[in-house]
Amino acid sequence: MESIDGIATYPMISLLLFFVFFALLFWWVFTASKSHIKEMGELPLDNDNQ
Repeated sequence: MESIDGIATYPMISLLLFFVFFALLFWWVFTASKSHIKEMGELPLDNDNQ
C-alpha cells in the first residue's frame, strides 16, 4: 500500500462522504414535517391496501 501514490486521499474522501451523508440525514430528520413522519410510521399498520 505504501508504494501507491496518493493512497492517503482515499480514506479522507470516504470520511468526507460518510460525514456529508449523515449530516444531510440528520438535517432531513429535523426538518421533515411531523405529518409525513407520522404517516410513514403508521404505514406498516395500514391494512386497507390489501
